[in-house]
Amino acid sequence: MMNNDLNNRNILISGASIAGPALAYWLNQYGFNVTVIEKAPELRKGGYRIDLRGVATDVARRMGILNQVKELNTAMRGSSMIDANGKRYADLNDPNIFGMRQDTDIEIMRGELSGILYDETKDQTKYIFDDAITAITQTDEYVTVTLKDGEQREFNLLVAADGLRSNVRGLAFDKEKISVDHLGYFVSIFTIPNYFNLDHWELSYPAVGKIVNIYSTGKDQEAKALLMFAAPATEYDHRDITRQKQMVIDHFKNEGPAISKILDAIHDTPDFYFDAISQVKTESLSNGRVVLLGDAGYCPSPASGQGSSLALVGAYILAGELAASPGNHQAAFANYESQMRWFVKANQQLGLTVLKEMVAKSKSQLWLQTSMLRLLLQLPWKEKVFKSFLKEMQRTVDEAANAIELKNYEHYKLQAIKSDQF
Repeated sequence: MMNNDLNNRNILISGASIAGPALAYWLNQYGFNVTVIEKAPELRKGGYRIDLRGVATDVARRMGILNQVKELNTAMRGSSMIDANGKRYADLNDPNIFGMRQDTDIEIMRGELSGILYDETKDQTKYIFDDAITAITQTDEYVTVTLKDGEQREFNLLVAADGLRSNVRGLAFDKEKISVDHLGYFVSIFTIPNYFNLDHWELSYPAVGKIVNIYSTGKDQEAKALLMFAAPATEYDHRDITRQKQMVIDHFKNEGPAISKILDAIHDTPDFYFDAISQVKTESLSNGRVVLLGDAGYCPSPASGQGSSLALVGAYILAGELAASPGNHQAAFANYESQMRWFVKANQQLGLTVLKEMVAKSKSQLWLQTSMLRLLLQLPWKEKVFKSFLKEMQRTVDEAANAIELKNYEHYKLQAIKSDQF
């Protein structure tokens, strides 16, 4: 058993991707004792590219990591549409257009951001890899967790930052009060050889009910592929990678030679990812001394492009409210949830909006989209036309990314330093 006090100083975080280490960073600033447990045997460096937008970039600045993030920017130079044979038929050379980004937005690989956050926290945080929580019990003062080997440990608070299919959420929350809403699509992301000789460039292949995106990672020998397809909710074992790969193959096997080449690489890829595109909605983000953070509590879906931004902002607010309410986790959790509520709602709505526009639902819609694109690219003022065409969507993205005003918790950090709580 661990020694504990009544001041909520000993905190266990489940999950070492983005939300967990980001929360650990801020808790360390306020003098908390932080442990992070992660089921993977080591830090997971794979994953797709992610965006930091709006207030999330301000959080990164306050953390002192913004320059590091900018240095690892994917620096995409352009995008091309391809047909089933891999032939390019439309090129866009302005990342702010094809990525719907502002100049202050940053695109970075998920694994790169995870690595930055880990490096910033590893000296003050105890990380436990290759382990998981199997049971949770609570009292008025403590959370007792049971680990894989049967060992039990006590903490004042437990944070579930373990993603869409949160293990901790399943153990500590009433399933009737949590919904994981399937949005009608599945997505798979994995590394492939750089068949298309891409250099900071992306390719997109649209089809009815599906889309493929391939882009360079800045390495000559490999690229990333994202394959998304429409399908109803399906029961499958999330540990059965072979079955998941076959689901992807079955949905894309008739899409032509360019896509077949990508499918050939699926068997030997080192970092296969597959899941339903979903949103998490809860009646409450906390239950007793357990609280949800990031995708575990309010996944907006990958379509929103805002999952990592929500995680960073949520971590900042949760840690700040715990520092502002010493010994009163109920007040801290309530204030955290109150501040996040509209921000979460705006970004979950963004995910639905983007998803609706992203994939063609019929052959006629696909033909119209691709024909209009070909036509627009022939115009001498094409960039101006594209910006005007995407203006409304860009406004929607910007509003969601900035749909919260951050409080300043800096003085709680100073108080922690003065009272020698580090």
